[in-house]
Amino acid sequence: MSFHAVRRLRSIALLCLALAASGARAQAEPCQPIAYQGNDYVVCEIDLRRYRLRTFWRGPDGAAIGSLDRLASVAEPAEGRLAFAMNGGMYQADLAPVGLYVENGQEMVRANTANGPGNFHMKPNGVFWVGAGRVGVTETGRYLREHPRAEFATQSGPMLVIDGRIHPKISDHGVSRKIRNGVGVRDANTAVFAISNGPVTFGDFAHLFRDRLRAPNALFLDGSISSLFAPALRRNDGLLPLGPMIGAFERARR
Repeated sequence: MSFHAVRRLRSIALLCLALAASGARAQAEPCQPIAYQGNDYVVCEIDLRRYRLRTFWRGPDGAAIGSLDRLASVAEPAEGRLAFAMNGGMYQADLAPVGLYVENGQEMVRANTANGPGNFHMKPNGVFWVGAGRVGVTETGRYLREHPRAEFATQSGPMLVIDGRIHPKISDHGVSRKIRNGVGVRDANTAVFAISNGPVTFGDFAHLFRDRLRAPNALFLDGSISSLFAPALRRNDGLLPLGPMIGAFERARR
């Protein structure tokens, strides 16, 4: 075989390796765009065996971190590359969580079981939590009864899906349409986050989690202010100041 033929074969082989590596990286990234029932979303699948998943609220200075952009700069020196982040539950005007908030095993805000107006109080609401190598979305009353070993947790509402059933107050014929984000749990290792790219109804969003993402329990995180950090998609939303946030960091490979 001639020298030029060898060089040509070597170039083809290197190109194939590069394309394979690029494809593997794309498949490895947690966030992907999907379409479902006429609506467009970004869905981020976080497997705890590949990612460390946690909540954030305040920075080292004690003040609320306030944005996904600042979260990346605050968290990455200690945690490593931020692969995904999203606003993580409803909050007060001072960016303090409305309900339960746990960070590094410390309960910083107590669970909110009061009645009131708005989506948070559309009961049952629920808690997203991570702890003891597991991830969960649990209705608030059940969470307080069972008290799982949560290292990180945030409360929001309403629940979208409860043990495979759509929240009883969510209608398939609702007319309120907003950009929305939420989180569901497929199994003890896997959380699936979703954000709509355009306005959707609660019914649309709940069916996405139950019927497309196969999450038997799912929780609404917020609407209108919904924000996503997904560097692989070149997305870094900065709409409004944020309270609690959820972030994922790739685990070191052995």
